Amino acid sequence: METPITIVILAAGLGTRMKSKKPKVLHEAGGLPLIEHVVGTALEIAPAERIVVVVGQQAEAVETAVRERGVRFVKQAEQKGTGDALKACRGAAPETGRLVVLYGDCPLLGAATLKALIAEHESSGAAATVITTTLDNPTGYGRVLRDENGDVRAIVEQKAASPEELAVHEINSGIYCFEGGPLWKHIGEIRPDNPAREYYLTDIAAVLRRAGERVRPFAMADSSELLGINTRAELAAVDRILRERKTRQLMLDGVTIEKPETVSIDAAVRIGMDTVIEPFARILGRTVIGENCRVGACSIVRDSKLGDGAEVGAFTIVDESELAEGAQVGPYARIRMHAHIGRDARVGNFVEVKKSRLGAKSKSMHLAYLGDAAIGERVNVGAGTITCNYDGVKKHPTTIGDGCFVGSNSTLVAPVELGEGSYVGAGSVITKDVPADALAVGRARQVTKEHWAKRRREKAAQTTSGER
Repeated sequence: METPITIVILAAGLGTRMKSKKPKVLHEAGGLPLIEHVVGTALEIAPAERIVVVVGQQAEAVETAVRERGVRFVKQAEQKGTGDALKACRGAAPETGRLVVLYGDCPLLGAATLKALIAEHESSGAAATVITTTLDNPTGYGRVLRDENGDVRAIVEQKAASPEELAVHEINSGIYCFEGGPLWKHIGEIRPDNPAREYYLTDIAAVLRRAGERVRPFAMADSSELLGINTRAELAAVDRILRERKTRQLMLDGVTIEKPETVSIDAAVRIGMDTVIEPFARILGRTVIGENCRVGACSIVRDSKLGDGAEVGAFTIVDESELAEGAQVGPYARIRMHAHIGRDARVGNFVEVKKSRLGAKSKSMHLAYLGDAAIGERVNVGAGTITCNYDGVKKHPTTIGDGCFVGSNSTLVAPVELGEGSYVGAGSVITKDVPADALAVGRARQVTKEHWAKRRREKAAQTTSGER
């Protein structure tokens, strides 16, 4: 019978070296809070009800970040060290079975590594197994001290290590797999015998050894997965690694990414086969892009959906919006606030679409603002058209029926409705509804004065001559 796994994620600290007012685990790398990366990995190992997140600083904010994943929470009332944080889980975590300890600020650790750790632990028969690695420069890390059999006899923090111990290059990652029974039996023996007066989980190795238990090392040759984050510089380094992983996986899955080193794609983004991502594009949040799409250079797509064959031109922003199959927007367009661009519709340069629907095969190709509008199918919106949706107090809707033609430089003063098949003459200000199939012209009659300009120039010339 398979032994159940419980995972505890330590995420109670503020992270003072981040120089931030928010908890370290809520800073983002790869487009997600650090804690969300760790919870996502944990869910590949154990069900949500067997994952416990230890919170402390700004506990409510940390819980909010991952509550929808179904995990449980334990609060560490005072931040008195990692040993105390794990001890706070007593009662929330089972007394038996196996328990894995992770950290909310270590987002690079993969599920495959955790599975290998658990397998090594199971085969060793030890009470605890700790991931270790060897660094050329181990400064700042706890040193792993082995006995003659290769077991871990102690883990010594940098500040407490002797010169001989500091010469050891094998370091402690802080990631453990424990047998529940010995852990809970002896965790209370950890003492705050250190300058910080904190309960260090690293002391558990020596505690278990004194109790006659074995502690085994699980040495990793590649230390990159173990990178933790304490500073903004380290956050940037981890962000770069996560994004490199993402672009590589997308390319392996059939996405073309031109100059991938220049592109930013968040971890939760999904992109279909044969889509092309041009240089310096940013694809953020939980964006979903279909197959055979194109995202132009220097564009930003955030929390949006692109149907198959949709195209985003260069220098275009698509934010919390949807492009249907075959839709084209940009270059230099802005699509925002739950806008919907219909199938095979087109939005061109310097057009902003806000909280509006543009029907199938409709077009607005130049210099327009379409806000709070419902625009039907096969509509042509001329250059310079705006929907005047705001009266200084509240927003009003504009409705444009199927097959309408709106001439250039038209001003549609909402609330207003253009019936199906109607025309609006160029330069019109439309303040009243237009019936279906009608022509609306809302501009002054043209007056032409012959030779007016010539006489004005002659008069100006005489005035100038007289001044001399």
